[in-house]
Amino acid sequence: MRYFVGIICILVGSLLILKTEWFLENFGTIAWAEANLGTSGGSRLAYKLFGLIGIFIGFLLVTNMFQGFLMGTVGKIFIRG
Repeated sequence: MRYFVGIICILVGSLLILKTEWFLENFGTIAWAEANLGTSGGSRLAYKLFGLIGIFIGFLLVTNMFQGFLMGTVGKIFIRG
């Protein structure tokens, strides 16, 4: 099941990066991104960053490294040892 979900994440992330203009026209701008990521293309950059995050998560799922990544980064916040 994780292969299927990972491949879907990779495909959606790639689609976000390749078709940023389509997403911008159909879903509009992101107010936070326009205010904080620059005046020329803040929303475009945000859509591309969301795509990169999706691709990264997809590869973590396909390679079965998602849990290890979480434990190595944010997992240390919750585990006392």
